[in-house]
Amino acid sequence: MARMFRLAASLTLLSAALAQPAFSQQRPAQNKLTLEQYLDWEDVQSPQLSPDGSQVIYTRRWIDKMNDKWETTLWIMNADGSHARQLGNGSDVKWSPDGKRIAFIYKGEPSGPQIWVRWMDAEGATSQVTHLTEAPSALEWSADGKQLAFSMAVPTRDTWRIALPAAPKGAKWTEAPKILTKLNFRSDRVGYTDESYRHLFVVPADGGTPRQITDGDWNHSAASFSADGKWLAFSSLRVEDPEHVFRKSIIYTANTETGEIRALTKNNGTNSSPIYSPDGKMIAFMNADSVDHSAWAEAKLWVMNADGSNPHAISGNLDRPISGLIWAHDNSGVYFSAESEGSKNFMFAATAGGVRAVTSGKQVLTVGDISANGVAVGVRSTPTKPNDVVAFSLPKTSAPVTSYTQLTAVNDDVLAGKALAETEEVWYTSRDGLKIQGWIVKPAGFDKAKKYPMILDIHGGPQSMYNVAFNFARQDQAANGYVVLYTNPRGSTGYGAKFTNEIKNAYPDKDYDDLMAGVDTLLNRGYIDSKNLYVHGCSGGGVLTAWIVGHTSRFAAASSECPVINWMSFVGETDGAGWYQNFDKPFWIDPSEYLKRSPIMYVGNVTTPTMLMTGVLDLRTPMPQSEEFYRALKVRGIPTALIRMNGEYHGTSSIPSNFMRSQLYLRSWFDKYSSKPAGKTTSE
Repeated sequence: MARMFRLAASLTLLSAALAQPAFSQQRPAQNKLTLEQYLDWEDVQSPQLSPDGSQVIYTRRWIDKMNDKWETTLWIMNADGSHARQLGNGSDVKWSPDGKRIAFIYKGEPSGPQIWVRWMDAEGATSQVTHLTEAPSALEWSADGKQLAFSMAVPTRDTWRIALPAAPKGAKWTEAPKILTKLNFRSDRVGYTDESYRHLFVVPADGGTPRQITDGDWNHSAASFSADGKWLAFSSLRVEDPEHVFRKSIIYTANTETGEIRALTKNNGTNSSPIYSPDGKMIAFMNADSVDHSAWAEAKLWVMNADGSNPHAISGNLDRPISGLIWAHDNSGVYFSAESEGSKNFMFAATAGGVRAVTSGKQVLTVGDISANGVAVGVRSTPTKPNDVVAFSLPKTSAPVTSYTQLTAVNDDVLAGKALAETEEVWYTSRDGLKIQGWIVKPAGFDKAKKYPMILDIHGGPQSMYNVAFNFARQDQAANGYVVLYTNPRGSTGYGAKFTNEIKNAYPDKDYDDLMAGVDTLLNRGYIDSKNLYVHGCSGGGVLTAWIVGHTSRFAAASSECPVINWMSFVGETDGAGWYQNFDKPFWIDPSEYLKRSPIMYVGNVTTPTMLMTGVLDLRTPMPQSEEFYRALKVRGIPTALIRMNGEYHGTSSIPSNFMRSQLYLRSWFDKYSSKPAGKTTSE
C-alpha cells in the first residue's frame, strides 16, 4: 500500500506540473515537436468534388481547447486548392447530384445532431431538415435530389409487462430497469448495447417527416440509392446459428415507396458495402467468404445485376483488405482502396475482368471522390507528412500515379521549423522463419554511436495493420529521446489471409516471437540500451503487453492499455458477443484454450513494473479486465498502477487532454523505472 501511495503522489505531482505556467518547466529545444502543440493540431477528412469538378468540399477537425473536444467544420476550395474558406460547422457532408446544395449533419432542435441542407448560391440559405430524437448518420442523396436517406438507431421496445402497483401521488420511484433479451451483433461502433437497432430512413430534402424503411431486430448498414430513386441497397447482419454464434450478412434492397424488402445475396460469409452503378443496372459489394468466426477471410470485390443475378468476383487473386468502393462514371468498373504492407493505395477492377494499381508508394492514401473528367481527390499521409487533401489525374496508361498535387497544408504552421523523427522500414525474420515488417522511429539528430531507450508499440485488433501514416504520439516519444519500434506481427492484415490466420485459435502465441525478434533486431544494431526497453499497446496490443510481461523480464517497465486479461470472463463482459467463438468452441464445452491464452494465468511470472490504463466507459475490453491484472500484481507485490481514463470508451486518448495524459503517464511510468540517472525531462 505504501508503494501505491507513493505512486499516487508522484502522479499527482505530475498533474500539478502540467498545470504550472510554461516558464516553470524546462523548455525543450525550439526545433522539436512538443506535446503542447497537439492542442493546435488539425485534421482533414472526406474531400468531395462538386459534380462539375470545379470545387472541393471537405471537413476540417480542430481542438476546442476550452471544452476539451474535437470540433468539425465544413470547408470549401477551388479544385486547385485556391480560395479555401470555412462554410460553417458540421460533418458527414454530401453534394447534391446537381451541385446546387449540400447536406450535412450538425446539432439542432430539439437537441443533438440533425440533418441540414445548405444552398450553394450567393445567399447560402441553410435549413434544418429533421427534428430527430436520435443521431442520424450516413447521408445519401437520391439521383433527382428530392430525397435523403440516412441511418438512425431505433430504441427497442420493452414488451415485458408486469403488474407494478401504482406509485402514490407525488412519489419519486426509481427509474424502470432496462431489459435485455437479445444478442445484438452491431458492428457500426465500439461501445454498443442491445437497447437499439440501426434502421434506414428517407426524408424529403426540402424538409418533412422521415419515413422508416427497414425494421426488425437486426442492424442495417448505410444505403445506396438506385438511379431512379426507388430502391435502397444495404447490408444487414443476421444470426444464422445462435448456438455457435456464426454470422452471415446479406445484401438487400428496399423499395422506398412500398417498403418491400428483397434479399439479393445467397453466398456465405459477410456481404457488405453495396453501391449501385451510375446507370442503376449493377451493384458492387464486398464479400468475405467465411462464416467461421475464428478464421479471417479477406473481402473480395464482387458485382451483380441490380436484381441479384449473376454475382461474381472481379478483384481476382488480390488478397488484401479493401474499402472505399467508387464506381467509374462510365460503369466500366469499380475503384477501391487496398491496404498492403503498411501502405494504402488506390486500385481499379474492371467489370469485364482485370485489376490494376492506380497509385503506388509508401503512403496512406484514401480517395474520397472522382470527377467525370478523371480527377481524384483524397487524403494522403506519410511518416513525416500529416493528413492533407491531395488531387491527381487518373492515369491514362498502366503506369500508376506516384505524384500528387497537395491542396491543403493544415499543420504546416505547427510543424514549421521542427525537426521530425525519421522512420525506417525494416524486415526481419521471426523464430520460425516467417518474415515480419516493422518500422523504427528515430529521434531527430539521431546518432547511431549513442545508446537510446526503446519503446515497443504494439497494435490492437489483433487483425489490423500499423501503417506509414504520420503519428503524433510516436513523434512525441521520439522528441523525448526514445527510439520507437512498431511492427505488424503475424495476425496483422495487409499480408494476406494466410498470414492473418497464423494466430487462428492461437492468440497470443507466435506473435510474441515476432515481437521479440523485432526487439532483438534493434538490439543487434548497437544503438539501443538493453537496460531501458519498454513496451505498451492498447486492446490487442494491451493483451500482448500483458502476455509479454508474463513471459519475459527483459523490459524495464510496461503499460498494458485497454487489455483482455482473462478470456473466460471477457466473453461475458464485452460488447462483442461473437467472442464466445474465439477459440473454436465456447468455454463451457472446452475451457482449455481460454485459460492457456489468458495473461492472468501467467501473472505469477511477472517481475516487470506494469501499469494498466483503460477508459472508464470501455465496453469492448471493460474495466474489470484491467482490475483483475492490477489486483493480482498488487497481491504479488509487483509495482503497478491502474489509471481509469474518464470519458473514454475503447481507448485512452480520444479526448484531447486524455491524449496528452496518456503520453505523459506512459513516459512518467517508463522514466520511473529507467536505469539512467534521475533528472531526465519527461514533459514539455
